[in-house]
Amino acid sequence: QVQLVESGGGLVQAGGSQRLSCAASGTFFSINAMGWYRQAPGKQRELVASITRGGTTTYADSVKGRFTISRDNAKNTVYLQMNSLKPEDTAVYYCNADILNFPYWGQGTQVTVSS
Repeated sequence: QVQLVESGGGLVQAGGSQRLSCAASGTFFSINAMGWYRQAPGKQRELVASITRGGTTTYADSVKGRFTISRDNAKNTVYLQMNSLKPEDTAVYYCNADILNFPYWGQGTQVTVSS
């Protein structure tokens, strides 16, 4: 059984910052890629950023230069530092972890950016 627990969402003003965390727990040997996705009302879920176990990162064009993904392999935790937030960043953010080529998801955390 694998669980992903996210934390760090909430309400923030435009231009502000937030940091999301996602900790994986359960029985597994190691986690391959980890990532953050988001889903805004009426829109499809989209990839925000991902990071391999070795630290290679990928970002959506809309967040490049503003968001930074990182991970602590010893803690099985992935982070998303979000700076210069915009109202269009408002969404439910989901953590994702690839374990033995199976995707696990967190329950999601709401991020609301007010203008």
